[in-house]
Amino acid sequence: MLTSTMLNFKNTQFTISPKNYMRVYLQPCLVSFRTCIKHLSCTLISLFFFFFSGFTCKKEKQNMGCVHGKCCSRYPSSTDGDSQLEMNPCGPQSKHILTQRSLESVPVPSHNFKLEYSVLTQRGYYPDSPDKENQDSFCIKTQLQGNPNVHFFGVFDGHGQFGTQCSTFVQQRLVEILANDLTLLDDPVRAYNSAFVVVNNELHSSEIDDTMSGTTAITVLVIGDKIYVANVGDSRAVIAVKEGNKIEAQDLSYDQTPFRKDEYERVKVCGARVLSVDQVEGLKDPNIQTWGDEESQGGDPPRLWVQNGMYPGTAFTRSVGDSTAEKIGVVSEPEVSTLQIMPNHLFFVVASDGVFEFISSQAVVDMASKYADPRDACAAIAGESYKLWLEHENRTDDITIIIVQIKDFTLVCVIKFSLGCLFYPFFFRCCSRLT
Repeated sequence: MLTSTMLNFKNTQFTISPKNYMRVYLQPCLVSFRTCIKHLSCTLISLFFFFFSGFTCKKEKQNMGCVHGKCCSRYPSSTDGDSQLEMNPCGPQSKHILTQRSLESVPVPSHNFKLEYSVLTQRGYYPDSPDKENQDSFCIKTQLQGNPNVHFFGVFDGHGQFGTQCSTFVQQRLVEILANDLTLLDDPVRAYNSAFVVVNNELHSSEIDDTMSGTTAITVLVIGDKIYVANVGDSRAVIAVKEGNKIEAQDLSYDQTPFRKDEYERVKVCGARVLSVDQVEGLKDPNIQTWGDEESQGGDPPRLWVQNGMYPGTAFTRSVGDSTAEKIGVVSEPEVSTLQIMPNHLFFVVASDGVFEFISSQAVVDMASKYADPRDACAAIAGESYKLWLEHENRTDDITIIIVQIKDFTLVCVIKFSLGCLFYPFFFRCCSRLT
């Protein structure tokens, strides 16, 4: 049986009956509980509108592109009864009609969302070298180090006589080095920098002749709800950000070329001559900078040359390999950026410069956002890139593109945030009273 209790407050004693005792000690919890119920009502209303708007957006998105890859604005669907193109879109591992690739998906259980992705690589058109190999390579490695929340995506654009061997070597070894680095999760930026140094030294020491050959590398490492991007060269990564009714492109990397003032000055200090081909051949004054910006530049960009020679002529300022160009400032040190995934991040694109040579980041995002299936988006962007190459030159570059859609992240974040804000004050007050 409860008895009356003496309570001291500012040196004054009060006698509290059992009924009032319970009221005094539980009143803050009851107030918090009532506030909690009020917040819960608001949250449920918000979630109702969220579900409704999400359902509407999903319907609109499906109308914008073909979910199962049967149609594409550039490639009209067959209407002449050509049945051999018909496939079972609902069957597991069904291949895309155009790319003949499966649509892959991998969960990120730590934050309850998933990544849905596809990749397309296409050999360039080289009329003067019909037997030239596709020097691009790519790497997609899920569950790095056996961790279900760590996933790797990379594109490697080889160049030079042994460019294919260089890109393949780096594509295989870089992810292996990262996977074996025990500090990867503690310090991804340091691990990335270390991995590029190691793979560059290994390439120099390998049987591959990298004196005038090498590869660029654009890689994305997803760790939980964070993205780490390491870039060496002029390939690119970009993420689609929904801002109101618009979808905007946000670059996750910045091309390392002589167009960039900081890179231009860095290689000049290292002894490089930075000139276009016309300037080197004497067709234009080498003392007058004639190139504009990268977006408006035509087919004669600034390149790097040794002081008294007509080599190596690289149009980028960083790469893996290229031991000759390394002497004039072409380094393998990556630029690493970090991004927190947010609810308005829809997808990211990782691609070689065969895509971005004539198409801006925003144009790539605009095209990709029209398709619910990333395989359709890959095919459309590759087709547009190929067409634009042939409009400007008599050849095309190799083209490789990975598109990774971020699925179900928005809903999870809203629920977690709402529930956290909802119940934290109530439990905090209850626990403080009990202690």
